[in-house]
Amino acid sequence: MTIPRNTISLWYERDAEAAAQFYAATFPDSEVTGVVHAPADFPDGREGQVLAVTFTVMGIPCMGVNGGPAFRQSEAFSFQIATEDQVETDRYWNAITRDGGQESACGWCKDCWGVSWQIVPRTLTEGLAAGGAEAARTFAAMMPMGKIDVAAIDAARRG
Repeated sequence: MTIPRNTISLWYERDAEAAAQFYAATFPDSEVTGVVHAPADFPDGREGQVLAVTFTVMGIPCMGVNGGPAFRQSEAFSFQIATEDQVETDRYWNAITRDGGQESACGWCKDCWGVSWQIVPRTLTEGLAAGGAEAARTFAAMMPMGKIDVAAIDAARRG
């Protein structure tokens, strides 16, 4: 087993394995790489229960810890997924927001475990990075959106 030097660690109340399986099924270059069962009882858990899960999300190493209700997810951390077009944007957005997920503003949403995601078409990032009037138009178009509308962003970029 190779242990990465840097791993994103996410705290779940109890469903780290289900979350990891969902991410692996939803995103390319993603997989569950290990499941650790508790060798003894722990706060909010019992010996033999899933304690931690190692997984990747689009090649990024992660660990999910079943730590109980002490800590909640926050928008202070999010996965940002760059998409190529509206079809890909819709696919990821819909997967994350269904079954208890939540839509938010400007390309942000949460999955049913409370983890925040930014589903960001490349055209949005490129428009904002362009600077000047193009960035201002892109930003103004994005602000009222929940899920990003690629055609509307492209139109704003063109002026």
